[in-house]
Amino acid sequence: MLTPEELSRYGRQLVLSEIGVAGQERLRRARALVVGAGGLGSPAALYLAAAGVGTIGIIDDDVVEVSNLHRQIVHATGDVGRDKTASASDSITRLNPHVIVKAHHVRLTARNADSLFQDYDLIVDGSDNYQTRYAVNDASARTGKPWVYGSVERFSGQVSVFGMPTGPCYRCIFPEPPALGSTPSCEEIGVLGAVPGVVGSLQAAEALKVLLGIGEPLVGRLLQLDLEHANVQIVQFERRADCETCKRQPESIPDHRPLEVADSDIEPAQLARRINENGSLLILDIREPWEWSVGRIGEPRLLPMGELEERVDSLDRSLELIVYCHHGTRSSVAAEWLRARGFRARNLTGGIDRWSREIDPSVPRY
Repeated sequence: MLTPEELSRYGRQLVLSEIGVAGQERLRRARALVVGAGGLGSPAALYLAAAGVGTIGIIDDDVVEVSNLHRQIVHATGDVGRDKTASASDSITRLNPHVIVKAHHVRLTARNADSLFQDYDLIVDGSDNYQTRYAVNDASARTGKPWVYGSVERFSGQVSVFGMPTGPCYRCIFPEPPALGSTPSCEEIGVLGAVPGVVGSLQAAEALKVLLGIGEPLVGRLLQLDLEHANVQIVQFERRADCETCKRQPESIPDHRPLEVADSDIEPAQLARRINENGSLLILDIREPWEWSVGRIGEPRLLPMGELEERVDSLDRSLELIVYCHHGTRSSVAAEWLRARGFRARNLTGGIDRWSREIDPSVPRY
């Protein structure tokens, strides 16, 4: 169950109908492994932590150098010389102490990838070399763990999602790595520091969509960014019938089904009818006392959201609860929190403001 501090921390995310309390609790149970604590891994790890992913693994065998700092924002000047995993772990913990960070100070290889992946639900690849990237892809196919791909150079970047059910793998679009030495490294061609910030953030967004089972992840689609000229294009591709890597994907895969969204709202007109019917319901006002003094709906009970967990046992579980606030944002979170604890709770859409506009103009608006 989410604590009051967590409800406050994730409030702007909880009000998204695609997430809510159930989705936030799903994120808290999730485990994501970030490969590389560099330019891509830095924003990806920080945003996953900020979003409330419960366990984040960081794998990297490198140390922080001054030349890293213009793009690897999880590290600071004082971290120069430290292991990147230690520096990243400290930054994540400072950002969100609710997150468990597991540091793996090793290089990911084809030999250790499978065992590392077993403890996680999803992989975010922030590596900067083909050897690691193909090792991630092949281990994903063997273990059934989806992974989010990202790469950058100069002013450009790419993002996609591989290893999903029936979706293609990295080898479906890039069958074999280029010959050693045939492509320049980031050190040779450079990169604008903000570019991996954008791409890593997109990787975090894709990872959250997969973990939550919402939206349309970039499966079978390669998002290409040209930030120098502000151009974006998507290349579509399919699983190759002759891809030997995809054939190794296990029949049993992790559960990435969408969240079920309950019919949990009530319209002002519906509430007006329910009040007139004198049904067994309790109108619960979770606003602050000063808001209560401005105006209220019917004969509600005041229980400010900040006191909800402490006083929840005082509520009658035999009654249906109609929860409202100013515009319906806080109350949607409170109602879902109550439903998760066995109450029959519904949120008044639009809150007291909409009630005043549509049902009872005598209720002051503020």
